[in-house]
Amino acid sequence: MDDVNGDARAASRAAESLLSNFSGRPSPAQKRYLRLGIGQPGGKLPLFDRDGQEIDPRTIRSCIERGWAEPWFDNPVNRNWLVCRLTATGRQISAD
Repeated sequence: MDDVNGDARAASRAAESLLSNFSGRPSPAQKRYLRLGIGQPGGKLPLFDRDGQEIDPRTIRSCIERGWAEPWFDNPVNRNWLVCRLTATGRQISAD
């Protein structure tokens, strides 16, 4: 039984290390952005922050590149706006 628990802990540490090496840790701006999707239907990420300021497109794109967010659909109002949602990895990262 101890071997099974030890193996599970080792696998968990290895997975965490792989995740950290693959995608890095989010910056404070990225983490704030990702947390805005928690509790939203489908994990939808906003275009604007809670103060009404547009989320920096570089923040959005960097989250997409790291696999924390994914494009959801084209915005018919403004094609330059990236409408995204959290991925499972993004949800996990934002909860840390």
